[in-house]
Amino acid sequence: MSKKNKQVQKPSKEFIFQKKNYTFLFIGLALIALGFILMSGGGSDDPNVFNPDIYSFRRIRLAPTLVLIGLGIQVYAILLNPNKNKK
Repeated sequence: MSKKNKQVQKPSKEFIFQKKNYTFLFIGLALIALGFILMSGGGSDDPNVFNPDIYSFRRIRLAPTLVLIGLGIQVYAILLNPNKNKK
């Protein structure tokens, strides 16, 4: 049995994601944060007084939609392959 010289590949020190991925990740995080900020508030200091502002368009429709769009952008950023056309 002869010993063959095997070339040992050193692991490259590259990031998994590229700049484009991180850009979309930060955009998604900003949309999620904005959605949660828009959802906050609307309560009343007195528990015996009803405040109909908790059922506003901003809290019921807009804010959850922004959160879901932000989560979709996060998934897209993770699955995005910026090196796809460089083969």
